[in-house]
Amino acid sequence: MEIKILGTGCAKCKTLEEAVRKTVAEMNIDANITKVDDIMDIMEYGILRTPGLVIDDEVMASGRMLSVNEIKDFINKKI
Repeated sequence: MEIKILGTGCAKCKTLEEAVRKTVAEMNIDANITKVDDIMDIMEYGILRTPGLVIDDEVMASGRMLSVNEIKDFINKKI
């Protein structure tokens, strides 16, 4: 599973990355987590606001902080 956190380094982006890493560890799944902070790369996903969450090249959410339960739901949809 490929998970990307889209964001230029704001506090919400960092918090989302921490939450995703914690969730993946709790779920004990094999996932490659990448932080994408280049604005040109972020724009390729078509999101207007960060942070963004991308799982297996599908934008799952953008522009808001996600709860751990929301992150788990998105991951479960992709398993």
